[in-house]
Amino acid sequence: MKLVVGECLVDLHPAREPAENSAESADAGEAVETGVGVGGAAAYRRRPGGAPANVAVGLARLGAPAALWTRVGDDGFGDFLAERLDAAGVPDRFVERDPDAPTGLAVVGRDADGDRRFSLYLDGTAATRLRPGGVDDALAAVSWLHVGGVDLAYEPARTAVFDLLERAPADATVSFDPNARPSLWTAFDYADTLDRALGLVDVVVASPEDVAPAGYGGDADSETALAAALTGAGPHTALVTRGGAGAVAVSTPEAPWGAATVEHAGFDADVVDTTGAGDAFTAGAIAALSAGRDVDAAVRFANAVGAAATTAEGAMTALPTRDEVDRLLDR
Repeated sequence: MKLVVGECLVDLHPAREPAENSAESADAGEAVETGVGVGGAAAYRRRPGGAPANVAVGLARLGAPAALWTRVGDDGFGDFLAERLDAAGVPDRFVERDPDAPTGLAVVGRDADGDRRFSLYLDGTAATRLRPGGVDDALAAVSWLHVGGVDLAYEPARTAVFDLLERAPADATVSFDPNARPSLWTAFDYADTLDRALGLVDVVVASPEDVAPAGYGGDADSETALAAALTGAGPHTALVTRGGAGAVAVSTPEAPWGAATVEHAGFDADVVDTTGAGDAFTAGAIAALSAGRDVDAAVRFANAVGAAATTAEGAMTALPTRDEVDRLLDR
């Protein structure tokens, strides 16, 4: 069993943005009135999101389903997310409902260059209230465990996630996406947290921006050198994403797929929205590596998944199917 751990959120997008396709329309629902000033818009449309949730849905769309351990509020937003996860083929076994905390939110806006930016509203929400023991009875059956980094900024989720990492089965592969959000790190030190997490995982998937706040990459003259530096911190495999320029990967002899150094320039795509492309890449990498592909094939496949995810609006709603990815690979 594959298990993904971390936040599932409602992304609030300005209502002035149209829903470009039927799947997006179904997820958008009615506009949510917020009052002028919240994120710069008077009303927003809801869409499902959260990096770990995107990865879980991405794996389901690729035919490599995973369970998701997450926590949402016992409220209307929580109902919406639970329904979306169920419709996407993510089992509800570890989707917890919190009667005492609201569902986490991310308000989406655009900066002066037109790029998406997220304001996360997580403090005190259900997303941060995972507790140790949530998957105790099923942990032994987990063959691949993937963890997102946002929950490590908050208690009690921080303790729950580290507890799970420390108890992961010896024969399971453990992967980690730091997903650095500097504004969240007020109670704990990000650099110390990243170092601790890297010492407990086998695979790290990160952008240079994810690890720079912890001091990684300052002396590296390339993303390949950065990936090699990350393997020196604990993981046997490091994949470093480069946006539209693809990704690189370095694995050591300890990796089950063997030692390798790989660079792939990515795929051309008619880009509509890059939101969630990194999560799509992560899902592709996990799907490929867990299926026994070597690092070169896994990076190529992951880049194709990430590129395909940019051709439609939204994060979770734009995640591609296996057939869509195969068509891109066959070009």
